[in-house]
Amino acid sequence: MTSTCDRPGTAPVPLLPRTGIGSDVHAFADPGSGTPLHLACLEWPGETGLSGHSDGDVVAHACCDALFSAAGLGDLGSNFGTAEPRWRGASGTVLLEEAARRVREAGFEIGNVAVQLVGARPRVSARAQEAAAALSAAAGAEVSFSATTTDGLGFLGRQEGLLALATALVYPVGRG
Repeated sequence: MTSTCDRPGTAPVPLLPRTGIGSDVHAFADPGSGTPLHLACLEWPGETGLSGHSDGDVVAHACCDALFSAAGLGDLGSNFGTAEPRWRGASGTVLLEEAARRVREAGFEIGNVAVQLVGARPRVSARAQEAAAALSAAAGAEVSFSATTTDGLGFLGRQEGLLALATALVYPVGRG
């Protein structure tokens, strides 16, 4: 970037993009609970949902976590803690929209986010583009979405829950 930030007594410092890494993991709810699965800002009919304070959308939550990390705003828990009733049952879409708003309010623009779901189910390939579009709409920036499995290993392979990992790129604006 060509923009600079002046610090008294020092040479201008280039305004560099910042990256953040985020993750989230939730266990599946009891199959008889009737909890719907919310994943990547979409509902997945016929699938057992994830337990959590909000809707358990690990994909949206990992994106939020990565954005907060990149902007130096803490993490998912420090922004949407379980002690705050306001976030009980909140959708991943609402949380991602709010995370993006806070990142922009802190003086950053979102370059992009990449997120990967890790788990054996649901099969997401048929809805991957739809998921990327829903995530991108919530973040107000491009979000790429992919998925993988652990080939049957660990709690993910035993289908006890899901994990999502995300990276985000943000860059400072309005500081020149």
